Amino acid sequence: MRFTKEEAMDFIRENNVKFIRLAICDIFGNQKNISIMPTELERAFERGFGFDATAINGFADAGHPDLFLFPDPDTLTLLPWRPTQGRVVRFFCNIRYADGRPFELDTRYMLQQAVERAKNMGIRLSVGSECEFYLFKADEEGNATDIPLDNAGYMDVAPLDRGENIRREICLTLEEMGITPLSSHHEEGPGQNEIDFRYSNPLCSADDVITFRMVVRTLAARSGLYADFGPKPLKDKCGNGYHIDIAPIKIGSEITDEGVADSFMAGILARIREISAFLNPAKESYDRIGTYKAPKYIAWAKEGRNRLMRVIPFDGKYKRVELRSPDSLANPYLALALIIHAGLDGIEKDMKLCSPFDGNTDTPEQLPASLTEALELAEESEFVSRYIPERILTEYSI
Repeated sequence: MRFTKEEAMDFIRENNVKFIRLAICDIFGNQKNISIMPTELERAFERGFGFDATAINGFADAGHPDLFLFPDPDTLTLLPWRPTQGRVVRFFCNIRYADGRPFELDTRYMLQQAVERAKNMGIRLSVGSECEFYLFKADEEGNATDIPLDNAGYMDVAPLDRGENIRREICLTLEEMGITPLSSHHEEGPGQNEIDFRYSNPLCSADDVITFRMVVRTLAARSGLYADFGPKPLKDKCGNGYHIDIAPIKIGSEITDEGVADSFMAGILARIREISAFLNPAKESYDRIGTYKAPKYIAWAKEGRNRLMRVIPFDGKYKRVELRSPDSLANPYLALALIIHAGLDGIEKDMKLCSPFDGNTDTPEQLPASLTEALELAEESEFVSRYIPERILTEYSI
């Protein structure tokens, strides 16, 4: 669904909408929102809707306690699980200061800047997401237990797979919200599931990941379950990955330029250690890396699923590459912004892609072994300081 401001206003009047959620994310990708009445929406479009920035983790600044939410009309969507009488809709918002300047810690804005840089370089980006999560049984208070929903494995079916119905409900709900899932299945871990999404522009892809997490958690709770997106919910089982598929395409072209794609990959490989703290932001993230199919070495392969990057077999039209190290706790706006900037650096500098790693050549460099190491690399990185405000790095280091 794509809306202008006027179309959004008409939709709300015509569909008995009574509550409007204005949503943002903090610097860690946790969704926040404030509800307003329909009578306040036009003012929010024109002047923004104020909120207390000091109450949101990472936003606090005594000099600027008040920030303003400006709804993005393109992101209007109904929340299907709310009542049809007195409907509820949600907008993602841009965050600005009182004088209209963008708020520099708004990670959605950071991604918009990365996309604008690509556009100025004559590059458009097509992004797909693969998101994994565990379903655990909840106790009477709705809190998570350590009991997985089932003991099924990869692509199993019922009765082993007890997640079929809730995955179906998640996919149908997402469709009602204008998001089209590509596929869904049981993953390797007990109670572990994956839903993949069609390719779209980077901003839409990141918005969809945030929406997806909200839908999964909401529907799981309604079913007496707990959805866990943590990188390693079960010590001796697969972790949750957030695999990012991306294709850099020259604007005006219908096929991927091989040289552009290779340089884009080379740029990501060159910066991956420096940006790992934002792709893998928890201590537990590094328990996942190097286990099962979560990559450890900074290498790529033409198809291998245990490499950091792989080229996805497709229809020959686009060269799509998959980055497999990010996990499901990553802020998708921040992760995509850094990945895009790294890839664009590779294109600008005409970086040459190394040979694929087949296991017979010298062992490649490794990803950071801990969050502490990843944060030290980020703090020392000129590349990170170019695109990430110091306050964000400080908050990630706490």
